[in-house]
Amino acid sequence: MPIVFAAIVPHPPLLVPAIGKENLNFLKATAAAYDKLEQELYAAQAETIIIISPHGPLAEDSFAMNLSPEFTGDFSEFGDLTDKFSLKGDIGLAHKIRESLETKAPLQLLSQPRLDHGVSLPLFFLTRHLPKIKIIPLYYSGLDFNAHFNFGRLLKNELMGSGVRTAVVASGDLSHRLNKNAPAGYSPKGKKFDQKLIDNLLKKQAEEIMKFNHDFVADAGECGLKSILITLGIIEGVKYEPELLSYEAPFGVGYLAMNFKL
Repeated sequence: MPIVFAAIVPHPPLLVPAIGKENLNFLKATAAAYDKLEQELYAAQAETIIIISPHGPLAEDSFAMNLSPEFTGDFSEFGDLTDKFSLKGDIGLAHKIRESLETKAPLQLLSQPRLDHGVSLPLFFLTRHLPKIKIIPLYYSGLDFNAHFNFGRLLKNELMGSGVRTAVVASGDLSHRLNKNAPAGYSPKGKKFDQKLIDNLLKKQAEEIMKFNHDFVADAGECGLKSILITLGIIEGVKYEPELLSYEAPFGVGYLAMNFKL
């Protein structure tokens, strides 16, 4: 089966030891979840990772795909000048996706070798033993929730016929407003959003997630919902079992790690 791995991961820079230091003690569940996902990805023998990030260029009316042949990731913006890595882009599969989707969904192309942290942090942990794996970074849009799920469905059609063993990773954090010290301030809707989303994911209720009220989502202050919706579209119709690996929020931001066991 061409889609061999799918997961949701958070991207807290504090998870990188050189950045987090003593704060790593508060992220033990997330670190353990990443360790398990790294093992699962290695065992899946994926050839390419499609990773969906909220922290690239955001267009109101178009998705974006990065076609650079070579990518580099580092954490210098967070003060870590040591940790860095490089991976190749899957130009062949990216061009096939572009050709397939160009008349079906709005998709703009980029060529940016330096990865944003929504891509670089998950890949730093997930590809430590996969130096030859290729990647295709994707970025969501300002379009509605249904458009993101449908974009995922269109991607699935291309991936299923590509012959490439593909992993799909939804990068994103849940509510940034879970307590009074949270970076976006506190909102009581933050906890409700996280609980409702996780419950719907475990029950495989993508249609309920697409019904989320936009004001409710905005008040939660999240950055991962649309990455998740694209991923749910990709695995629609594929037999999977959601596995909640971790959820914690030591700094007022919800960090969810979930494996969709295929």
